[in-house]
Amino acid sequence: MRITQTLVLATNNSEKFEEFKTLFTGYPELHLTPASAVLANPDKLELVETGDTYLENAIAKARSVNRACHSPCLGDDSGLEVKALGDLPGPKSRRFAPKAAPGTDKLTADRANTEHLLKEIKKKGGGTEAQFVCTLALVIEGILLHASGSLEGNIIDIPRGNMGFGYDPVFVPKGMTKTLAEMTLNEKNLISHRAKALHALMTQVRARGISFAKP
Repeated sequence: MRITQTLVLATNNSEKFEEFKTLFTGYPELHLTPASAVLANPDKLELVETGDTYLENAIAKARSVNRACHSPCLGDDSGLEVKALGDLPGPKSRRFAPKAAPGTDKLTADRANTEHLLKEIKKKGGGTEAQFVCTLALVIEGILLHASGSLEGNIIDIPRGNMGFGYDPVFVPKGMTKTLAEMTLNEKNLISHRAKALHALMTQVRARGISFAKP
């Protein structure tokens, strides 16, 4: 199958898009573009994240953008699972803290989520084992493919680093000493849950003989 359309990443998160853009340098046959290039109001993507699982949310975002632009679309849903919290916040990671006031910027929301996470862990006795999970869903010409990846690690009680986003400043990957927020983008992409999910997905794409080309 020969696809000549652009691959759209169904996210309104510019930092996430930059991570994927770097990851896609390993797949030169692909041309990645953000949802903002095809949607009049990409903020509405947040409204379709109503599922209880990463897969439900990833598919919902990919299909929502696909209906709007009819191009192949890649949906992503990621979250942090803390063992002591019964794998919370999970798919609700981005909305874990008590509801923020309208207009709250992303950096403030990230800090609120992290502070709430650390408080909840402290209430449970301080268990630090955790993992990041990413599920990707590709919608293309009636085909749905999906794959997941995870990254094990531990939560620290004092944030470190100013790279990355979300819970990165309090997550130290297993066997390492840096938080994800202390790593360069290239360092993070060598081990991240998103990298693992993308590589697993692309293995399926290539096994099916699906190819992409720049328009």
